[in-house]
Amino acid sequence: MKDAGKIRLILSDIDGVMTDGKIVYTERCGEIKAFSARDGFGIRLWMKTGGFFGVVTGRSSEVVRLRCNDLGVSILEQGILDKAETVRQITSRLGVSLDETAFIGDDYPDLPALKIVGFPAGVADAAEEVRASSVWVSDVPGGKGAVRQLIETLLKARGEWDRALAFYRGENV
Repeated sequence: MKDAGKIRLILSDIDGVMTDGKIVYTERCGEIKAFSARDGFGIRLWMKTGGFFGVVTGRSSEVVRLRCNDLGVSILEQGILDKAETVRQITSRLGVSLDETAFIGDDYPDLPALKIVGFPAGVADAAEEVRASSVWVSDVPGGKGAVRQLIETLLKARGEWDRALAFYRGENV
């Protein structure tokens, strides 16, 4: 896939991408979200191979902060209305170009960010315009391993997939 091998930074929306988009409120516990363990494993692999990973989301949630902490994700921007501007700020801060950046989204608030990055990506159940604006679309819906699928695609394009999994296959690295 064209330009997939040069991606150094992946930025992701949360609701509808890393979750199935459902938001459950409880009287005592607050907000509940379900995250894919496969996405989490993929994110760890991506960062282990030297890639940057971050979250840019329109909502603010303690649950998202906890998930990012659990994964070791330090790039977390919540309550964002202008995702494109936030993407520009993150890339500038990291010294990564927009062409070296992927953004994965699912709905209309993600479109401005998708339009400025080098590798716009969408989940299978994304809004039609998001899918049409993406160079890559997952085979699975949000919350079901779409981020992991993107990471696998990018690591394979960089020729790093086998090396990233060598430990888990019992191979000497």
